[in-house]
Amino acid sequence: MIRRFSRDVAALGLPSGRPSSALVSEHDLAPLPSPAQRYLRFMGVVGRPRDWSLRVRGAGRFRMAPHRPWRSMDFLQYDTSFEIARIFHMRMPFLGPIPVQVRDTYIHGKGRMEGRLLDLFTVVNATGPELDIGELVTYLNDTVMFAPSMLLHGEAVWGAVDEHAFDLSLTDHGNAVRARVFVDGRGAMRNFSTSDRFYRDPNDPKSRWIRTQWTTPIAGWQEIDGRWLPGSGQAIWHLEHGEFPYAEFRMEPGAIAYNLPPGS
Repeated sequence: MIRRFSRDVAALGLPSGRPSSALVSEHDLAPLPSPAQRYLRFMGVVGRPRDWSLRVRGAGRFRMAPHRPWRSMDFLQYDTSFEIARIFHMRMPFLGPIPVQVRDTYIHGKGRMEGRLLDLFTVVNATGPELDIGELVTYLNDTVMFAPSMLLHGEAVWGAVDEHAFDLSLTDHGNAVRARVFVDGRGAMRNFSTSDRFYRDPNDPKSRWIRTQWTTPIAGWQEIDGRWLPGSGQAIWHLEHGEFPYAEFRMEPGAIAYNLPPGS
């Protein structure tokens, strides 16, 4: 999976850009709502150049529907801000020991979700405006969680809510998304909530996408290599009949790298 992931990212032709050497300062944070400033200080962005890419390798568990069993999974992802893009690969057992490889991407303003058994036979290949919006807001979630200085640019708008939350909006290729970020007294993110994701019944391939609240609560933070990173977290759909936690992940030392060219 690692080799295929690196080849796929390199083949996309994403720009590496020219990283800025200018350091993020308190002056850059001054126009933002106070909880957003607290969050950025906690994440250690002040005194560092803005990040422009991140690569994450992680593991956890995943399930396809509320009454289906949890399955172990591992994943790789790459996000870049020179041209907003997200590439996510996940591998997990699907039919007994037979693995499925899932690829979620947001490239040039278009989202796609693809699933392939043994990485050979396509079982899911979904595109459309719901995926465009959903993948962009997931990119927003990635950057909030791991590299918020990637959002210190004109396409991201930070809005006031109260002393424990702020709103973030992001626009790209005509797609506009919004989320609310909740923080504690230190500024550490507690949760991320958006209604710009869409859920479809996995038991009915002909069902339509439904706009659904989606949250990613964080269970604790840990300092790794001088940066604060989530210890573990969840992804939860808030369905009409109740919450559906469908993914859980954990972070370990060495799992994340910053400011790498595509495919490296």
